[in-house]
Amino acid sequence: MPLLHQLNPDEWQIVLWDEDRPTTASWIKENIKDAEGALVLLTEKINEELLEIAGPNLRIVSTMSVGYDHVETTALKKRNIRLGYTPDVLTNAVADLTVLLALMATRNAGEGLSIVKDGKWPQLPFGPFVLCGPQIGSGVDGKKPYTVGFIGFGRIAKATLKRLSPYGISRCIYANTSSARGPHPTYASTEGDQSLAKELGVGEIYAASLEYVAQESDLVIVLAPGGKETYHVVDARFLGKMKSMAVLVNTSRGTLVDTDALVDALKEHKIWAAGLDVVEGEPNIPAGHPLLRLPRAVVLPHIGSATVDTREAMARLAVENLINGLLGRPMEHEVRL
Repeated sequence: MPLLHQLNPDEWQIVLWDEDRPTTASWIKENIKDAEGALVLLTEKINEELLEIAGPNLRIVSTMSVGYDHVETTALKKRNIRLGYTPDVLTNAVADLTVLLALMATRNAGEGLSIVKDGKWPQLPFGPFVLCGPQIGSGVDGKKPYTVGFIGFGRIAKATLKRLSPYGISRCIYANTSSARGPHPTYASTEGDQSLAKELGVGEIYAASLEYVAQESDLVIVLAPGGKETYHVVDARFLGKMKSMAVLVNTSRGTLVDTDALVDALKEHKIWAAGLDVVEGEPNIPAGHPLLRLPRAVVLPHIGSATVDTREAMARLAVENLINGLLGRPMEHEVRL
């Protein structure tokens, strides 16, 4: 976390937290006073208290992330502090991990890895359906109908669908935040949807209600923004509407999925499995967490953007946003507050 203090019109002093672990609250409070700009991570909470400590000189906050739930945007707005963020550059990395989790969850890879690591493979009884799971896509003969449903259909969702399309996807349906709470009937496919379907070889793509996505999808992928509007958008009702062989994947924000409801759904075999890169309450997920006790829950520690190329690109963009903001120039990516 770098903090910039201006010494004169042409020079800044950089105060840098150079340890490979999250900053401490005391360090931030001690060093942010009179700073002109701050580059932060998801672990730093930029709130009213911290902005009061920073004082009136702070003009720009640049976060090395796509999401900015850790920033109180209303507090920034009333102080005319600009906010930069880093979308786009992590699209491919998150899409890759989303497909990885979808495959791991459908094919019981989490349970299989545990069996091997725990030394239980020798005792695993062979049977024609041991550790079998559903298959993504059109199946052995290429004729099985298969529907992928998205909650949120932005850049990352479309990149994910592109990666899944060679598996044979007969239909893609999606609920955006504007349509998610709408009535049951499906909506008309847009020209953009039709063009994308043709490009990817997907039978059809169209928006639908949240309930329809739950009922019709073989694979549900959560890729919507966090916040009050999408809090627990996947709840007990949604999970209860899903197919018993369906898989849920979440690579967006943990708050979108009601953890207690998901645990119940997996225990009661209401859905087949779940692949999660984000969990409500992270990173405070102890070894005894209910999800970690379930063989068909694959949980990763929020590593969607964790490739060297992606993190370097995010860091460069965050620094460029910070410098451009301090110089009064347009940022490549700025949150309009």
